[in-house]
Amino acid sequence: MSEFIEAKKISFSYSLEDEKEPVKVFEDLDFTVNQGEMVAVLGHNGSGKSTLAKHFNAILLPVEGDVLVNGMNTKNEEDLYNIRQEIGMVFQNPDNQIVATVVEEDVAFGLENIGISPAEIRARVDQALDDVGMSDYKQHAPHRLSGGQKQRVAIAGIIAMRPQCIVLDEPTAMLDPRGRDEVMKTILRLNQEFGITIVLITHYMDEAAQCGRVVVMDGGKIILDSTPKDVFSHVRMLKNVGLDVPQATEIAYEMTKAGYPMPNDVLTEDECVQELARLIERTAHARRKAKEKKRK
Repeated sequence: MSEFIEAKKISFSYSLEDEKEPVKVFEDLDFTVNQGEMVAVLGHNGSGKSTLAKHFNAILLPVEGDVLVNGMNTKNEEDLYNIRQEIGMVFQNPDNQIVATVVEEDVAFGLENIGISPAEIRARVDQALDDVGMSDYKQHAPHRLSGGQKQRVAIAGIIAMRPQCIVLDEPTAMLDPRGRDEVMKTILRLNQEFGITIVLITHYMDEAAQCGRVVVMDGGKIILDSTPKDVFSHVRMLKNVGLDVPQATEIAYEMTKAGYPMPNDVLTEDECVQELARLIERTAHARRKAKEKKRK
């Protein structure tokens, strides 16, 4: 796969009124996202993950180093329009991204601003709403939608712009479990069916477990970068930096601590059930063997 986003030795600091020295977020950070990947970025508050995400479409610029998007440097002002066409951003609160009083008008807003023809706008809006499963709501008022539906409308407004990559900064943080599920299904479909590159900033371990790659940040540094199974096998390390693991992984970890060994790469409920069944079978078999030995 080709590299789509490249952060090369980037450093970033910000100033606070009551601080004499700038607060350093990260320094000499390298980060790469390949075309078509679905990458989750984890980290507790203040780890630098959201600040990093805002570098990808030049909302923020590195103090040192460079960020390249499809070969374009975010520091080059003449490339900003093209960079922001390539990468769309979705934030926590969909209400902050919805600007119109009718769903289809909101999805069309960005297209109108860049001068797309009315016929093309109509086609793109219809397609985008269909892609996120919101076609039946095109004439609805956004404020009457649920949180998950609003977020899907916000995502539709981004994909109507036809970006190659979508960066989502904790898009489910304000949603209930049903809304989270709706949005995650939409994100997965965009990646798996349409090949859109996804960078997902999240606090939810079960969401990260559905991605192809998981990156963990702490103190402005990348401390883990691998597959979900590998990353979440480091339970103790993740807990030490204030992060949790998927519930199934936690069960396997606690069972092992209690003296009932289970694999350390259990991620899903189904895997956990299968491993628990194997554990019960092994335990029962060992007890039968022990009883037979006593009889002899």
